[in-house]
Amino acid sequence: MKRKIRLKGHLKSYMYWPLMLTILVVLMNIPVYYMNTNAGICVSIFTVLYFIVVLVAYFFNKPAMLNEVINFATQYATVQKHLLNEFEIPYALLDYNSKILWMNEAFMKITGKDKKYHKSVTTIFPTITRELLEKEGDGSNVQITYEEKIYRASMSRIYFDEVTEDSGVIELENNEQYLTAMYLFDETELHHYIQENQEQQLVSALVYIDNYEEALESIEEVKRSLLVALVDRKVSKYFSERDSIIKKIEKDKYFVVFKHKYLEELIQDKFSILEEVKTIKVGNEMAVTLSIGVGVNASNYNQKYEYSRMAIDLALGRGGDQVVVKDGEKISYFGGKSRQVEKMTRVKARVKAHALREIMETKDQVLIMGHRISDMDSFGAAVGVYCAAQVLGKKAHIVIDEVTSSLRPVKECFSEEKGYPVDMFVRSEKAMELVDYNTAVVVVDTNRPNLVECPDLLNRTRTIVVFDHHRQSSEVIDNAVLSYIETYASSTCEMVAEVLQYFNENIHLKPAEADCIYAGILIDTNNFMTKTGVRTFEAAAYLRRCGAEVTRVRKLLRDDMTAYKARAEAVRHAKVYRGSFAISVCPGENIESPTIVGAQAANELLNIVGIKASFVLTEYNDKIYISSRSIDEINVQIIMERMGGGGHLNMAGAQLINCTLDEAEEQLMETLDEMIEEGDIEI
Repeated sequence: MKRKIRLKGHLKSYMYWPLMLTILVVLMNIPVYYMNTNAGICVSIFTVLYFIVVLVAYFFNKPAMLNEVINFATQYATVQKHLLNEFEIPYALLDYNSKILWMNEAFMKITGKDKKYHKSVTTIFPTITRELLEKEGDGSNVQITYEEKIYRASMSRIYFDEVTEDSGVIELENNEQYLTAMYLFDETELHHYIQENQEQQLVSALVYIDNYEEALESIEEVKRSLLVALVDRKVSKYFSERDSIIKKIEKDKYFVVFKHKYLEELIQDKFSILEEVKTIKVGNEMAVTLSIGVGVNASNYNQKYEYSRMAIDLALGRGGDQVVVKDGEKISYFGGKSRQVEKMTRVKARVKAHALREIMETKDQVLIMGHRISDMDSFGAAVGVYCAAQVLGKKAHIVIDEVTSSLRPVKECFSEEKGYPVDMFVRSEKAMELVDYNTAVVVVDTNRPNLVECPDLLNRTRTIVVFDHHRQSSEVIDNAVLSYIETYASSTCEMVAEVLQYFNENIHLKPAEADCIYAGILIDTNNFMTKTGVRTFEAAAYLRRCGAEVTRVRKLLRDDMTAYKARAEAVRHAKVYRGSFAISVCPGENIESPTIVGAQAANELLNIVGIKASFVLTEYNDKIYISSRSIDEINVQIIMERMGGGGHLNMAGAQLINCTLDEAEEQLMETLDEMIEEGDIEI
């Protein structure tokens, strides 16, 4: 059936208005009849003739008018389609299923397709999927790469209810009433200039010789200048090859500036300068090691230098012989595989002891806390600091919430019956009531705020002191007024024992206090078999003079039968992975302190021939605790850092959440595989 074409809108009004004037003429003719009948008749005849002429003209001109309108619309659409087809910006129209309905010549030129290509756009650009089109919605932009060029794909939805009536002329599948218009903008050159600008930015770095004095003292005086010259040459050559500027600012410090484009090259090289300087041998018994701090992506050069300074402080705090790259808030570590060099001088310990005394003298009370699930080292160090506060007559409290089975016999030595105040030990809730701005908070055996016994205490006072022997990570207690972190120390108890010797001439430890500190050293050194140096034995000798008794300490550290069986069970079920790693699970049922038992089992596994590192997993309080140990061949600290933990070269740990023991074990083995493939671990 032939459909009639009807006029609408302004065009309809334009065609009808002459007919509407007939009504006006008729109304005007009525008063003319009252005035003069003959005149009225004449006007009536004129009105009839006018109406006939207008009506004939309307029906005669309407088809011609419609033809003109249709011709104009056709020509307009043709011109519009021609312009769109030759549009310089690549343009395509997609349906709901991401199939291409139409594309202009620019789009065809880029993709090499013709107008008959109606497959999914995903076949051309794999990153643009139907799910992406649905998710991103209208006005979204997606970066894509096609034939070595980078494009920004801009998506715009075209809804049919906005451009046409529901006439059924066009119908989409799934009744989706919109199409997607995709525009491609070539941003290859823009990205090239952005990358070039990024590569040309300057990066600042600080290079320190870790053991300058110790290395020089280990060789003859006549060869010392040669050793320094060789180190200078190694450093200058390594960075000069990367178009760098090297300035020696002190006898053992260098300032380096290089372009950002060389940073990735240095990372891929894993900063081989760390190993190169160790090969310098001119009779020196001690190998030279470097620490490097790099600052990247700061808003200005002053901030970049500040980043590099923060990075070098972190590298030194972690024991040296490594590179720390601070990229904004992101921190990356490289190296750190060698054992820390023990400092023979006690000058630093004496300075820290005097600083601690000055701080305590200005405060009314002292709150001491270690890490959660306190161990013997944390407890012993806290007792040592408590003794220092007592000598100055200051009120002191040790914050501890959970007393493990291994600590209970030691804690009972400080009961009220034995002369100690009943509030010597307080819980976190009580500590929060006691703390004020005139309170000094001393943190021992940890430098991470999220691991302390009561993290809220750190925000309630301005005076915070940190004593720790663990390597620093990116998360540290950054508002401490006094920070004494020595990674070469065997334990925090060793550090506290040294500080006590310089703290006050009148300080005298009671046998129970000396036993407690001595026990901390004994546990962390595995009976003086790991991480022991000259100063470790000197600290032990000092405690022995104060009344520490080895037999008494040994009795305090004995395990109950359940814990002993659990440790034996963990050793019995250990499996050897890749011929060098012992991995086991410590049962936690009916054990009060399963994490401590797991650490003991990890120590036991090192006694097996061929085992270079041991890992014991323990489930406790909805977390998976990993205790890792090694003797000297494997750096377990960098392994645990990969898994979110940390520690020392031969003693480290990590905590995993939201996973099972099997998943944690699988994650550990995958981490070992990755680090072996990357060369971070050699077996």
